[in-house]
Amino acid sequence: MLVAVVSITLLGLGLGGGLSLAAHYLRVKSDPLTDELENLMPGLNCGQCNFPGCRPAAEALARGEAGITLCPPGGRPLAEQLAEKLAIPADLSAFEERPPGVVIIEEEGCIGCTKCLQVCGTDAIIGAPRQMHTVIAAACTDCGKCIAVCPTDCIVPVAAPQTPVSLQDWYWPRPDDRARTGAA
Repeated sequence: MLVAVVSITLLGLGLGGGLSLAAHYLRVKSDPLTDELENLMPGLNCGQCNFPGCRPAAEALARGEAGITLCPPGGRPLAEQLAEKLAIPADLSAFEERPPGVVIIEEEGCIGCTKCLQVCGTDAIIGAPRQMHTVIAAACTDCGKCIAVCPTDCIVPVAAPQTPVSLQDWYWPRPDDRARTGAA
């Protein structure tokens, strides 16, 4: 029994050490500028910039193949930060200024097909199969992917609410708390 325990322990230590050495010596070196640009970006991986995620967009920016106005969710502040980091003039005339928006799902049209859930890059849509879905406005980037795949056209873009709904809006004091505080 003791031999089995010792041999498994030594095997685990040997494999762990081998993985540690492999991670150290076989590490893929990345461009520090690309890492800095990726850290500036919102990290939504929404695809509104026509890149499959924020990392490929940052790589294109570092190579000079994309403009600083490529990220709609980041908006003008991100474009200014990117211009400063890349030391290029901030020509924001090409920046499309549009009011922030979200989408809503009309209850009577939603069939619960979950197609919108599957394409939402920010997990802003919640729901279950064959049940009505809803959108968390604070997480929605108004990318429009859900609108394109909805078979019943029940997803509608609207202006973003001034104060988005959060979980704190759904908090009520427990009945025993009201009795102790004297609230009616």
